[in-house]
Amino acid sequence: MFFEVGLVVLLPLIFSVARKLDQTGAIKGSAYVYVGVPVIAALASMHGMVPPHPGPLTAIASLKTAIGPTMLYGFIAAIPAIIIGGPLYGAIITPRLKVRPDQALIDQFSSESTIGTAPSLGKSLLTALLPAILMLLNALAELIFAKDALINKITGFIGDPAIAMLIGVLFAAWVLIYSKKGDTEDLRSSMSASVKPIANVLLIIAGGGAFQHVLTDAKVGDAIMHLSQQFSLSPLILGWIISMLLSVSTGSATVGIVGASGLLAPLAGSADALNVPLLALSIGCGSLFFNYANHAGFWLVKESFGMSMGEATATISVIQSIVSVVGLVMVLLMNLAPPLM
Repeated sequence: MFFEVGLVVLLPLIFSVARKLDQTGAIKGSAYVYVGVPVIAALASMHGMVPPHPGPLTAIASLKTAIGPTMLYGFIAAIPAIIIGGPLYGAIITPRLKVRPDQALIDQFSSESTIGTAPSLGKSLLTALLPAILMLLNALAELIFAKDALINKITGFIGDPAIAMLIGVLFAAWVLIYSKKGDTEDLRSSMSASVKPIANVLLIIAGGGAFQHVLTDAKVGDAIMHLSQQFSLSPLILGWIISMLLSVSTGSATVGIVGASGLLAPLAGSADALNVPLLALSIGCGSLFFNYANHAGFWLVKESFGMSMGEATATISVIQSIVSVVGLVMVLLMNLAPPLM
């Protein structure tokens, strides 16, 4: 559900498939863009449209609506958004780019394992999905149990993104080495070597996060919310615009969702004819628009795929803009139908 976490988990699969396509010469242009674009579109759609990501959940809580209809609307809107922003746009942009990641990253993510025999398919899937499962459990526990319940404290700890990823790493170490009583020196060597190719990526992502906090502390978001009060638009379009402006200016989709939801919460409670789950979805869609240099995800894509600023803008920024706009169009179309609740 988290864009950055999902991309890191899927990079080995992306690079492995793209490397084989690149070797066969079956793709005109960059095979890494060809495989990566649909993944970026899918992750972006899930990030902004579908609970249990914290952004949509925050909108649901602020607007006091139900998670079921919002999730169903989100899935319906995500399908065309993923198709148009993924395979269709990828077919257009792939021949125009010659992107190739750093060879060290390609070797790290797509080379065959040298640590004993490969684990079973079930263990492999569990290892890759374990962080996402832990975060999902945390989100579900928050919905089902009381806020001060012990289980919420436990799932809140293990479901924190950093802790969930750490547990995933430890579980992977157990699967590869300790469960087979293998040589721990191989594990240490492998983990040490894996840090070197991503060191620059981590530093640049941290710089983008710092820029985001500068904009947030400068109260750019507050200025946009005050300005938006002068607009005279449909609440669905207004929610999308406010969330989009906040997200673009502060570098955080979550800030966009929280700000827009808080501003429109009184309207959601007073307008009987308003489809509130669709309002929550439109706010989530707006937060995805034009992910640029003040977003950590932009730098993760740029550095992971070895792109220039222009190439990264033509991929992740345009992809997320397509997903955002298609999502808004789907919201407006679904608003013509009878509400689900």
